[in-house]
Amino acid sequence: MFVDEVKLEVAAGRGGNGCMAFRREKYLPMGGPYGGNGGKGGDIRFIADEGLSTLLDLKYQRHIIGNNGQHGLGKNKNGKSGEDVVIKVPIGTTIYNLEDDAVIADLTLNNEEVVVATGGRGGRGNVSLATRSNPCPSFCENGELGQTLKLKLELRVMADVGLVGLPSVGKSTILSCVTKAKPKVAAYHFTTLSPNLGVVTTKDKKTFVMADLPGLIKGASSGSGLGYQFLKHVERTKVIVHIIDMSDDNAYDNYLTIRNELEKFSDKLLLKEEVIVANKMDLESSTKNIEKFKKKIGNKKVFLVSALKNEGFDNLITYLGEIVSKIKTDNVVVDTKIKQHVVYKFKNDPPFEIIKENNIWVVKGQRVEKLLRMSNFNTDESVRVFANKLRKMGVDKKLIELGANYGDTVRIINFEFIFEP
Repeated sequence: MFVDEVKLEVAAGRGGNGCMAFRREKYLPMGGPYGGNGGKGGDIRFIADEGLSTLLDLKYQRHIIGNNGQHGLGKNKNGKSGEDVVIKVPIGTTIYNLEDDAVIADLTLNNEEVVVATGGRGGRGNVSLATRSNPCPSFCENGELGQTLKLKLELRVMADVGLVGLPSVGKSTILSCVTKAKPKVAAYHFTTLSPNLGVVTTKDKKTFVMADLPGLIKGASSGSGLGYQFLKHVERTKVIVHIIDMSDDNAYDNYLTIRNELEKFSDKLLLKEEVIVANKMDLESSTKNIEKFKKKIGNKKVFLVSALKNEGFDNLITYLGEIVSKIKTDNVVVDTKIKQHVVYKFKNDPPFEIIKENNIWVVKGQRVEKLLRMSNFNTDESVRVFANKLRKMGVDKKLIELGANYGDTVRIINFEFIFEP
């Protein structure tokens, strides 16, 4: 089963909690803190594998969860970091962030990899939290949550040459003639329901990959037939080969139909190298139509073949091998824009916002919520440290400005506190 698009949610591992421990040994009456840090959560990584050709393995795996880091231990032992989760995908897979539709990565090389979700930082133990003013802290930190993302994976077949044309013009038969691929061949439209790949070897031992792309029809770029689903695969190819049934009296109009659909899908496709192949030249009607076609097509080169008799392919294969070797992969037109590295500059944006809901003051904000999640409230000191950090961020001052009184309830995420300015 060929699957070229999936949606899934990934969640990197959470960092391990820090440890609060104290050194209690003979002859060391002032042993001090002895708790280690938690381990980092595991990342979610995608890697391109040339052995895969479909996203079928991910179709039913909608949620991928990373490994958590281990908690810190006494005797200043740090927790082990969680192992990364490695997901193998076919070469040619593009990874999108569903929230803003930005391209996270475009994996076009074997073993190329990308980290899509980073694991959370491990919480600090009380050894790392010791300061001059507080050399023996009696609190520690919880681990940070890992990144959570909703992704869309889209596969575009990586082929040097793509065969396009109306249904039943002989694309699959031609692929079987010039390669060892065995695609399904039958005398009805849309026999091919997924791209088929084959390796072509020229006389001078050059090789290139050829793909038979499912038949296009008029309106394919707007969703008709199977064309819209597989037009995206044409973007990866270096050369587009138009297969035309020359026995059809409307051969030239059929050629224009395919070109129009390619242009509507992406005008950049017309910038690719184009080769025209007239098939079914073993029929009498083809001999009559080819002269009319050549007059209308102008100076463009046309290769005459017969897939039924397996004739006329030697010159075509040699020509394709030459132009494929001249076209660099970097010049292949792909209609994707990868989000570049951005240098973030400091902005004086408020780190939180406060609203009132049902007589409860609700504090929201990424920094505040992260502080809460990483705070361990097992000791009075940890509560005081948390309150002091909120005060330094200006939460208390803002609450007073908004009219909060002593004893009011303040909520952060699902935790509620009594306001004591």
